[in-house]
Amino acid sequence: MRMEREDWSGGFLVAQEASALVDLLCNQDSGVLDRIFALVEPNTMDQLRSLTNNRDLVSATVDYFKTAEHTICRRFLTIIYQYCQNVPFLLETTLVSVAENSTGTNFNHTSENDNSSPSRKAKRPRLDHLKIYTDALKSMILQKHETVTQSVLKDISLGDTWVYLRHRNPLRVKDRTTQPQASLDSHEGEESEHKVSVESLLKTTSRVVVLLGQAGSGKTLLVHCLGRSWAEGSFPSIHLLFLLEFRQLNLIYRDLSLKDLLFLFYPACEDDEESEAVFEFILSNPEKVCFIFDGYDEFRAKLTTPRKLESFIDPNKPLTMTDLLSGLCNRKILPDCTVFVTCRPRDVTDMFASPGFITCELQGFDRLGVKEYAEQYFHEKGDEFKKKAVNLLMDSRHLLSMSHVPGLCHICCVCVDHLFSSSDGSHADLQLPKSLTQIYLQILLASLRRFSGGGVSGKPLQRYRTKIVEMSQLALKGLEGSTIVFMDTEVPPELQDFGIKSGILSRVKLTCEDGSSGYGFTFMHLTMLEFLAALYLMTSQNITESQLKKKLNLKTRWTTKTDPKSVFTDSLHLYVCGLAAEVCTSSLVQLQAAEGAKAWVQRRQAVVRSVLKGFAASTSQTGPKIVELCRCAHETQDSTLAKAVGSRSFELRNIRLNAVDMDSLAFVTAAADQNVCLDFGGCSIDLDCLEILPSFRNVDRLIFRSRKYDDRFAEALCGILSKLQALRQLDFISGGLTDVGAAKLARALEDCPHITHLDVSDNSLKDEGIRVIAETLSRLPNICSVLMGKNTISTDGVLTLIERMAACTSIQEVHVEGNKEISLSFSQSSDTICENTDLNNTEETKNVRFKQCNITVSHVASLCNKLKGFPFITLLDLSYNSLGNKGLKKILDLLPKLGTIQEINVSENGVDMDGVVMLASALCNQKNLRRVNASGNEKKKLVLWFDTSRRHASGQLTPSENGIHVHKKLSLTHCDIQPAYMAKLCKQLVKCENLLEIEFSHLKLSNESIEKLMLILPEMSSLHLLNLSHVDLSTNGALLLVRSLADCQRVTAVELRHRAEAFIKFVPEKAEAAICKLTEYKLSKTNVEKLSRILENCPRLSELVLSHNLLRDEGVKCFVDYLPKLKISSSVSISGNRMTQVGALDLVNSMNTCGKVVAVEVSLGVEDQSLIHFVQEHVNGKTLRLRECTFDDIHLKKLVEILKGCPRLLTLELSSNSLQNQGFLLDSLAELSTIHTVKLRNNGLISEQIEYFVKQFSRCHQHRDIRVNPEIPALQSISFDGCDIEGQHLTPLTLPIQKCLALQDLKFSQLKVDRKGAEFFCAVIPSLLNLRNLTLDLKAATEDDVETLAEALPNTPVFESLSLSQLVLSDRGAAILGRALQSVPNLKSFNLSQCSGWTTARGRDLVKGLVKCVSLAEIRLDSLVLDEEGITILAQGFSQLDSLRRLSLNNIRVVTSETFVNGTGILCLLASFKGFRQMEEIELESWRMGDGGTYELVKCIPSWTKLLKLSLSDNSISDQAGEKLLTALSHCRALQKLQLSKNKLGQASAAKLSQVLPLLHQLSELNLSENQFDPQGSKALCEGLISMKALKILHLTSFGSSDLVDVASSLKHCPSIEDVSLSWNGCGDSLASTLAKILPLCTKLKRLDLEANKITTTGATAIAKCLPSCPSIEVIRLWRNPIVKEDENLKDQRLNFSSV
Repeated sequence: MRMEREDWSGGFLVAQEASALVDLLCNQDSGVLDRIFALVEPNTMDQLRSLTNNRDLVSATVDYFKTAEHTICRRFLTIIYQYCQNVPFLLETTLVSVAENSTGTNFNHTSENDNSSPSRKAKRPRLDHLKIYTDALKSMILQKHETVTQSVLKDISLGDTWVYLRHRNPLRVKDRTTQPQASLDSHEGEESEHKVSVESLLKTTSRVVVLLGQAGSGKTLLVHCLGRSWAEGSFPSIHLLFLLEFRQLNLIYRDLSLKDLLFLFYPACEDDEESEAVFEFILSNPEKVCFIFDGYDEFRAKLTTPRKLESFIDPNKPLTMTDLLSGLCNRKILPDCTVFVTCRPRDVTDMFASPGFITCELQGFDRLGVKEYAEQYFHEKGDEFKKKAVNLLMDSRHLLSMSHVPGLCHICCVCVDHLFSSSDGSHADLQLPKSLTQIYLQILLASLRRFSGGGVSGKPLQRYRTKIVEMSQLALKGLEGSTIVFMDTEVPPELQDFGIKSGILSRVKLTCEDGSSGYGFTFMHLTMLEFLAALYLMTSQNITESQLKKKLNLKTRWTTKTDPKSVFTDSLHLYVCGLAAEVCTSSLVQLQAAEGAKAWVQRRQAVVRSVLKGFAASTSQTGPKIVELCRCAHETQDSTLAKAVGSRSFELRNIRLNAVDMDSLAFVTAAADQNVCLDFGGCSIDLDCLEILPSFRNVDRLIFRSRKYDDRFAEALCGILSKLQALRQLDFISGGLTDVGAAKLARALEDCPHITHLDVSDNSLKDEGIRVIAETLSRLPNICSVLMGKNTISTDGVLTLIERMAACTSIQEVHVEGNKEISLSFSQSSDTICENTDLNNTEETKNVRFKQCNITVSHVASLCNKLKGFPFITLLDLSYNSLGNKGLKKILDLLPKLGTIQEINVSENGVDMDGVVMLASALCNQKNLRRVNASGNEKKKLVLWFDTSRRHASGQLTPSENGIHVHKKLSLTHCDIQPAYMAKLCKQLVKCENLLEIEFSHLKLSNESIEKLMLILPEMSSLHLLNLSHVDLSTNGALLLVRSLADCQRVTAVELRHRAEAFIKFVPEKAEAAICKLTEYKLSKTNVEKLSRILENCPRLSELVLSHNLLRDEGVKCFVDYLPKLKISSSVSISGNRMTQVGALDLVNSMNTCGKVVAVEVSLGVEDQSLIHFVQEHVNGKTLRLRECTFDDIHLKKLVEILKGCPRLLTLELSSNSLQNQGFLLDSLAELSTIHTVKLRNNGLISEQIEYFVKQFSRCHQHRDIRVNPEIPALQSISFDGCDIEGQHLTPLTLPIQKCLALQDLKFSQLKVDRKGAEFFCAVIPSLLNLRNLTLDLKAATEDDVETLAEALPNTPVFESLSLSQLVLSDRGAAILGRALQSVPNLKSFNLSQCSGWTTARGRDLVKGLVKCVSLAEIRLDSLVLDEEGITILAQGFSQLDSLRRLSLNNIRVVTSETFVNGTGILCLLASFKGFRQMEEIELESWRMGDGGTYELVKCIPSWTKLLKLSLSDNSISDQAGEKLLTALSHCRALQKLQLSKNKLGQASAAKLSQVLPLLHQLSELNLSENQFDPQGSKALCEGLISMKALKILHLTSFGSSDLVDVASSLKHCPSIEDVSLSWNGCGDSLASTLAKILPLCTKLKRLDLEANKITTTGATAIAKCLPSCPSIEVIRLWRNPIVKEDENLKDQRLNFSSV
């Protein structure tokens, strides 16, 4: 900024303008330079003349004058001003100051006279033009100021008028339901403010300033005061100031240049030379020009967005008014000029963040300001009148709240003046207005009184009805046409006269776009225009109810740049609501003045209230709209409406709340029928507004979250806290509260005994502030919780906090986690706690958590001393500190001081293996230390558990409780135990006298470490369990552990599963028998030999399991060779070892080589099972079972040879084998005399072969007298599964089956019934008197045959189960079946799934018969077709079936299903379920029952405590209904299968699942496919999956989230998982990478479906690489993934890339 005249300094000015001076002088003639050289000293001049370059000479000359004397410098600059040609205008204006300050100086010291300086004579008029124009401009601005302020009560002091300066633009978000919590916590979008004076806004130039203020706040008055101050010289940096009003700019429709605009509204120049001079100054000195635009809210258009403007706009180019103003505001025209714009807060979004963009907001009156203004207003009324009027205004909460806005304060004063003047001196019974609308009604009456000359009697509204109607009609016209200024021709003369005399209208001078002057009319204020427009809407019969409703829209205070522009204050809806108040009815009736006016008015008022009640019923209103709704309810003064609005929580974000808003909130919350929460987040609230809070009668929780809420705010809040009688919770969070404010808040809380929750998190509190609050808590009898996280607390502060909390007998938990979290929890039964000494009562546990508090060994003594005063502490969490080994030892030494403590957590404290050894010693020596858990993974977990149930108050053990039965445990996981430390640990643990459990899990043990362990293991006499689960053991290491069977006689079991569950179990004395299980290792022949030699020394071995060890044929042969030497008493399992037929025959041969073998079972199919059974005593016979073995000729010959060598073979079972030479085998078997029983099943034998074998077998064994028929009557079950039987096959069976008198179960699947088949059943079933279960899965049958079958159904008392699935039954058959069912009263199970053929009428007959079977425990009617009457019969029947346990009604269909679809039928059926008390399984898939049906079902579920299976797939269950359903399922603790696929479940249901799943310990199957879970939902689900130990099947196909990494990771916590589907979710390689880590831990997983994801070859390769460690996996489906199937890494046959 250039120097002003009074600051002029010659040398400084030359230095400042040096560059411009050099450029100028280089272009001047020698005469000018000679005049300048004459001022230079001779010696210096000689040096200068030595410079040959002209620019160097000029530059050196200018440098000389930088340090010359002031007089010489001034003469130098004067010469330049007088004699130089083409001086830049900017430099010339600087030189003017030199010329004007050189009065009296002889410029003509050379021989020249004035006539020799023609340039001076030419420039002086240019400067004179500027001065003349400036003077005229100031004069005009002063005249405007005088006009505007003629009715102002007192002068405005700009230095004492304050605005709040916003430091950054507010975050403007379109209406939304909620604002994310994260944005509140990080204060994004929040404005920080501080106060500055209005005068200071123009002290800094070259920026855009936007002054915000609501209607009536005084913006126009202030800008005219700024203009006056400039005209009086207060802003010397500004040479020209232009004050333009948007309401005037609205009148210009043609394109104008900037020059045209300025000279249109401000003094016209005398000639073009003057206008050119002034405009050239503006263009050359933009930083000295200020533009003030008043009332942007009154501008019809919106500013043009910057991106639509040119980067630079020529000031001389004619533009539309919008583009011209946008160019100025966005620095596209005159970038360095100052722009000052006033507007409403909601319009600030149009001021597009220009460089230097400053936003400030004008504040209204505080309480003192209101009083001062009122005293000024009533000053001339006399002291008594003034006193009464001011007191009335100040004592009325409603009037006072509205008076905080200066414009409304004036209106309130007018209102009070009118009321007093109309009361005939009696002020006692004055009915004060309670709403803004009622005030404006009084203003209207006051205006009528003024029009009538001060006195009007009767009903003035009725008397002046015509004028009021015309005026209100004009107002509505202006509102709808966005017209503020009405031209003289638009207002009739009579209405002009009425408006001016009454004060409703004001006459204004206008400048038209052609430069001519005229007059127009405006309403006294925009709010009066809107009030009168509302009056017209409520009284005119020309306005229909639908038109009225369109005007009732709630206005938001969150706006965007795309919102439509409104020139009004958006208060029309408020006045319409206010006129709907009952108190306004009489006034509206006077204005309506038609027959039946009162009824008509009341109907119109009812319409308004009805619309508002509709708004109140909506739950999706944003905070600003809720405030507007409160304003509307307050205007109506309707308590019923207020109750509907107030019965909610109020979440208000980033808006300014004034006193009227707060008063409205108080009105609705006072009417609420429930407690209310008020949540203020980032809202600007004046401190005076807090005084309204005590009137919020039902507010039980207050939340203040913003950095705006500082100590001053807290101090103001403290003054009213004790008056909030309903307040229970106070949150002062994310604010600017310091220790000073905390001290005041703490003192105030002492007067609030009802407070239960206090949250002062995320402030600026330090140790002192936290201490003061903590001290106060002991004096709050009802306090439950206190949060003080995200403040600053030191370690000493933490110790002080625990000391203060020790004084609170009700304290339950102290949780400090660095500066992140400080939470205190309290009990409401402190007396009980003090008296109760039963420390096992979990309700009385007290916890202290100090995490990340930098606690070191030096703090331990002090901490323990302070904890000693803490009553009944049970948990001490010191994790994430810096205790080290020394700190841990000190805690153990001071343990007696900690009294009743049960658990100490010292994780992440730098404790190493030496510390663990020390803990092992303490575990053995300290009687009360029961358990030590140490983990060496990334979390460094270390937790100690203590036994306090055996202590007296002194903390000592009773003498009788020192027995060995006390259990102790050392758990060391996720670390590497080196041999030296293993020896140290074991030497300490040998000393333990109590029952001891050692857990070394999830770690790596070297063979050396295992040798050390095994060396000392026999000496650990108290050890009863060694847990080695998930330990990375080598095969040799595992064999070393097996050796414990021989080394230690107390070992009763060794169970080692590679990288999975592994244990060694002990008994106190010598074990009678032992079990050895070694599975999922890779045992070579050498390993088998070594293992066998170890087992030779184990005489107590009863069971040996070597499954899944990849023994193959060689390993099996080696083991069988050693088998005779092993002393095994029960069995050997060699399943899953991938042996071939050769290995199988070696196992069979063990019956010959080992005399104790009594049975061998071999299955080479999918089951891959191989077992050897032994007996201890004399063997009477042997059994060989071969399943799914493929034997060729060589194998069959070998088998026969083995069987011939077995002298005592009694039973041979061959099932599902593939026998290449069947005849050879059958002949050989027939010749074996030792075979007593042969069982052949599914071996591919044809009937002729079987018949031949039976004959040969019988012939060879005639001496045994083998008979078949005598054995048939004892047969109890016959089943033909998948035999594809037809009727002709059944005929030969008629006689044999008729003789099966004991037959109970008869089953035929895929049965094709013809006449012969029907005759078979008619002949057979009557003879089967003991038949209990009949299953007929019919493939095909004629109508007559089916009817025959129906007639043949047994009617015996024992018959209890009938299954007729896939039956096609005619009407006659259905009727017969229905009658037949009635004759089977004891029927317990009925299956008619997938049946069809009958009409709905006969279907009713069938259902009638079914429901007569009152003993039914199971009903399956899948795909049943019924009508509504049939459904009704079924529902009525269900209500009688008390014993029903299993019900399947999947996909039931209803003909003419309107009733069913609409819900009545389905609800009727569901309601009938209430009588089911023993329900175990229920399937209701594809009902599409929706939320209504779900809620009906939810009523029943809690009583189904034995429920095992629930299937509700494809039922259109919403997220909310799903949440209710899952809540009900928490009562079904036995649930095993849950099917909820194809619904609309989302995040809420997932959150509920995370809570319910841990309760369902037996859940084995969960299907949530095809729902709408998002990433948050998947994370919530993971929390529940962690506890699902029994889960086998998990299907999440098309789950709704592509982020399933956490779900995959949680599978490691599901040890039983077998089948997982994550298909159709769009998951990528991150999922595959996680699965590659997890799959080896899922040791039972068989199937994984990843179809239709986004897994690439890289991800698939990662999965493939882990498969060698996953022997249980059978298939992984990867179809529809972008994978190169030919990749060499993807050759594993278990990777499936096909669609099946």
